[in-house]
Amino acid sequence: MTLNAKAHVLRDLHTAPELLQVVNVWDVVSARAIADLPGTRALATAGHSIAATFGYDDGEIPFDLTLDLLGRITAAVDLPVTADLDDGYVEPGETTRRVIGAGVVGANVEDRLRPLAESVARVEAIIAAGAAEGVDFVLNARTDAFVRGGDRPVEESLADAVARGRAYVAAGATTVFVPGNFGEDVVAQLVDGIGERKVSLIGFPAIPAPARLAELGVARLSYGPLTQRVALGALVDLAESVYSGAVPPEGIRPLN
Repeated sequence: MTLNAKAHVLRDLHTAPELLQVVNVWDVVSARAIADLPGTRALATAGHSIAATFGYDDGEIPFDLTLDLLGRITAAVDLPVTADLDDGYVEPGETTRRVIGAGVVGANVEDRLRPLAESVARVEAIIAAGAAEGVDFVLNARTDAFVRGGDRPVEESLADAVARGRAYVAAGATTVFVPGNFGEDVVAQLVDGIGERKVSLIGFPAIPAPARLAELGVARLSYGPLTQRVALGALVDLAESVYSGAVPPEGIRPLN
């Protein structure tokens, strides 16, 4: 399958009536394990988890390290891969060109609450770079209206997310990623403001269940660093168990 064909598959998954769930991966072995599951239709990397893998804080990992790992992941699986690219780095268009060269067909890119006009220009640069490479690049444009909104009222963050989201869709983004731990009322207002099958969320505790998100018109649900935290929690639990004299349990799956 060509890269552009994979991009179209990924785009169709975002616009379909069914909710697209992506269980985020952070290296080749986690990508292969998730890709082998029957319910997996696309893979998404978690920037926070990749940074942690290499010993960096979230958003601080050098792009070349991320790029190399992305190439290894896309070479190991046949599914479309969408990548967490932090804020797109210095030149988001050039970043997009390089990740397409590594086999990536979509991305999350965060706005970090830059001025709206600047953020829109960065979205446009990403879409233009994809077109120049012959790939209908699937941008899940992230707005940090909630996670960087500080102490402002929820209503203000909601209005900001909607305004930014509508501008990003108009500039070519497939969906708008609005991370935050909020309930059904806010989710419904995001969908009403940005559009059905245009909103992407992360599965924090207050977020409604996947079936309800599908009913509300949400396009995509991801899990960010939570997946790696679960894996690390299992590792720590095993270590504590064997340190206390137990033996590893039977039935451990040989996933590596």
